[in-house]
Amino acid sequence: MSEKASDPVGPAEPPPPGAPDGRTATERQAGGAFVAVLAFCGIAVSVMQTLVVPLLTDLPRLLSTSTSDASWVVTATLLAGAVSTPVMGRLGDMYGKRRMLLVALALLVTGSLVCAMTSDLVPMVAGRAIQGGAMGAIPLGISIMRDELPPQKLGSAMALMSSSLGIGGALGLPAAALVAQHTDWHTLFYGAAGLGTVAIVLVLLVVPESSVRTPGRFDVAGALGLSAGLVALLLPITKGGDWGWTSGVTLGLLGASVVILVAWGFLELRVSRPLVDLRTTVRRQVLLTNLASILVGFSFYGMSLVSPQLLQLPGATGYGLGQSMVMAGLYVAPMGVAMMLVAPLSARINATRGPKVSLIIGLVVIAATYGGGTAMLGSVWQVALLATALGVGVGIAYSAMPTLIISAVPARETGAANGLNTLMRSIGMSTSSAVVGVILAHRTTSFGSLELPNLDGFRAAFWISCGAAVLGLLIALFLPAGRPGGLGAGTGPAAGGTGSAAGGDPVAGAVPGAAGQPSSGRLSQASPSSRSS
Repeated sequence: MSEKASDPVGPAEPPPPGAPDGRTATERQAGGAFVAVLAFCGIAVSVMQTLVVPLLTDLPRLLSTSTSDASWVVTATLLAGAVSTPVMGRLGDMYGKRRMLLVALALLVTGSLVCAMTSDLVPMVAGRAIQGGAMGAIPLGISIMRDELPPQKLGSAMALMSSSLGIGGALGLPAAALVAQHTDWHTLFYGAAGLGTVAIVLVLLVVPESSVRTPGRFDVAGALGLSAGLVALLLPITKGGDWGWTSGVTLGLLGASVVILVAWGFLELRVSRPLVDLRTTVRRQVLLTNLASILVGFSFYGMSLVSPQLLQLPGATGYGLGQSMVMAGLYVAPMGVAMMLVAPLSARINATRGPKVSLIIGLVVIAATYGGGTAMLGSVWQVALLATALGVGVGIAYSAMPTLIISAVPARETGAANGLNTLMRSIGMSTSSAVVGVILAHRTTSFGSLELPNLDGFRAAFWISCGAAVLGLLIALFLPAGRPGGLGAGTGPAAGGTGSAAGGDPVAGAVPGAAGQPSSGRLSQASPSSRSS
């Protein structure tokens, strides 16, 4: 078998000069710098989630607007991020993942500069929406790793990249609080632009372009339909508290989202190259992983909403811990540090026990943290311990998700599939924000002229988050029992495996082989074994 494997999707690109074994230069030489740069990109982008949190109470004054209108500074980023993640993923599959990663980072820089140079509501909201377009960088980074890294480095790298969504948010909170408290608030956005610029330079220097591509035309109608459906769904979730949950606008948009998304689904099933391959997403492993991702995202964000408020409430309330904005951020920061440090452990669990077990362990830790946490809200050290424990659980759970997703889809769809999975986490976080917000708004105590969330409200939020983790655990139990070894072990033909996954799904066996590239015949590169045998 000296000839290259046939490729029904498109011609396989020849091995680069000097790589007679068919491996890319990155596969042979990639080290810590490659992984560190992609993880830095993910962290830089995810910092946007908490960038304006220290400013929330002051935004109406700073932008000379109402509290309701000022909330669009957060909502615009959320909506744009939800739309951009699957679209960026598909464009990356088609036109180059590195190229689209650079586009995402450029959006981060552009949006940050727009926000930095204004104190008016409309341009601020526009800049935050442009920033949200950068959220596609995280699934793109995961897909680049899948295409380029050798198997022995892939597990821990993807765990770190997947966790960057939470790491950036947790570490960005104290940094943003420190800047907001001691300098002009516009400095926050200049800093975000600086992070994005550094990330662009590092990507240009270190990250190569993947040769795995999906030829064809971009599904414009599918992108517009998904965008409309997501906006109609997420807008009432995030603004329902202001509009009223039973108002005509809220219920009308929720109803419209159902109609639009159902129509979009029928459209995608009729398109030869859809934005999202629904036939792939309804496979048991992909569907259940995405459902579990919503619940993990919900649980993760509960701590991010409760802890800073509890830490900053005055001690005179009897349960508030009386910390400054900066100190509250510092006490929550261990959550992000734990997510970063647990990445190698997550990869080892994936490799030895399988990603299903890793996801289950993560959800058990999350549920136990919230369940036990209801009795541990009385001191600063207890809150910091809970944040750390949650970071461990979320880090382990997040690390399993890209492994479960990309082992069940063809390589040509990894960008879009990872983008959809990141979207599911964002939907979970958005829903958590709405639910926890309602709970804390209705369980209050009077403190002078103010109505503040009471301790029962914080505990109720913890119990709801615990319940979400338990539901996610039940879903994870029904995932196919994948083989230990994960991506690093190579279970496709190139590694001597059968190329089929549990449940008899031949595409689910499209996992990286001996050289870290997919070994399914449906992929857009010939496997290393077929090139060199």
